[in-house]
Amino acid sequence: MSKTPAEVAQALEQLDALTRRLRVECPWDREQDERTIVPHTLEEAYELADAAHRRDDAKMLDELGDVLFQVHFLSLLLEERDAGSLADVAEHVRQKLIRRHPHIFGETEVADAGEVLANWDAIKSTEAGREPGIFGEVPENLPATLYARKVQRRTATTGFDVDAPPYDAVAGQLEQLEGSAAGDDPDARYADVGDLLFAAVNVARKLKVDPELALRSSADRFRARVEAAERLAAADGETWNGLGTGRQLNYYAQARLREEQD
Repeated sequence: MSKTPAEVAQALEQLDALTRRLRVECPWDREQDERTIVPHTLEEAYELADAAHRRDDAKMLDELGDVLFQVHFLSLLLEERDAGSLADVAEHVRQKLIRRHPHIFGETEVADAGEVLANWDAIKSTEAGREPGIFGEVPENLPATLYARKVQRRTATTGFDVDAPPYDAVAGQLEQLEGSAAGDDPDARYADVGDLLFAAVNVARKLKVDPELALRSSADRFRARVEAAERLAAADGETWNGLGTGRQLNYYAQARLREEQD
C-alpha cells in the first residue's frame, strides 16, 4: 500500500487539476466561496472523526479524501484573489510544525508528551499575529463540549489545573443541581446543569476522551436501543407510543440485554 514520493505527488497534482476544472466547469462549484464551503468542511471533518473513532479504515480513506478536497478547494479560493496558494498553505504549516517541535528540530529536551504540549502552547503564544490573553483565538462557534474543553486546556497551560480526573467536581455539581432542581429558580437550574456538563467535560479532558464524540456515541447507542425496543414491542403486536412508561422501560431493558449478549 505504500506509495513512492513521486506517486504521492502525481496523485495530488491530479486532484489539484480536477479541483481547478470543477471550479471552472461546474455551476455549483463556481458559485462557492469560503463561507459557503466551510460548513461542508466541518461536516466532512466530523464524518472523518466518526470514522476514526470507529476504527473503520475504509471509511477513513473515503473521508480523508473528502477533507483533502476541501483543502484543495479552499486553497484555490485563496489563489484566485492572490492571497495564497496550496503551496503556501503547505509551506506555512511545515514551518509552523518545525517551530513548534524544538525537541525534534532544535536542542530542547522533553520528558513526555505533556511537556511537548506545554512547549507547543508556549511557542504558539509568542507567534506574530496571535490574539493576546489566555483565551486568544479560542473560537466561540465551536460545539459546546469542544469549546469547554478548549477553555479548560488553555487554562491548564497557565498551571491552573489538577493532575487526576476531577470526579469529585462532577459529584459536587450533581449535588448542587439536585438542590436547585428541588427549588423554584430556573436560572439556578440552568447554571447548575451547565456547571455539571462543564465538570464532566473536564473529566473527559483528563482521560483524553473527546467529549463531543463520546456524547454522540452514547446518543447513538441509546437511539439504537430504543429502536430495538420498539421492534420488540411491534413483534408482540404493541404500538410503542401506546405503551406506558413502565412497559417501554421493560422493552428497553430487553433490548439492552440482547445487545450485551450479542
